[in-house]
Amino acid sequence: MRKEEIKKLLERSKKFKDAAEFHFSRGDFDLAVFNLEQSLQLFLKGMLLKKGIEFPKAHTLRKLFSLLGEGLKNSKEFKEFIAKNSLEFASLEDAYITARYFLRDFEKEESERLKKFAEEVENFVRRYFDQRS
Repeated sequence: MRKEEIKKLLERSKKFKDAAEFHFSRGDFDLAVFNLEQSLQLFLKGMLLKKGIEFPKAHTLRKLFSLLGEGLKNSKEFKEFIAKNSLEFASLEDAYITARYFLRDFEKEESERLKKFAEEVENFVRRYFDQRS
């Protein structure tokens, strides 16, 4: 069951990333950033489950990222990454809320920065995951 759940989470993460690319191409930056947040959230959940770590139902990207750091025995490095990138984490978390409940526009430059940041998070996690798995 877990393998199928992990596979499904990572596949959906990829689909949200593809949707973000679509919205970027159309200039719909608010939807692009929302999809980036969803993609990253599902990626982190999938990686947590791969490590055998359950995640809470209510969470932030930072919480999921911290849990993964603890599970990989690298909580110091993960906490430092969060501290260094707290504004980017907050912006992606805001994208989730604002896309659903408020009207907020994201500019192209901000969206591109967040896209790059989401890729950095994935690469960071994969690097530590590969070292520990």
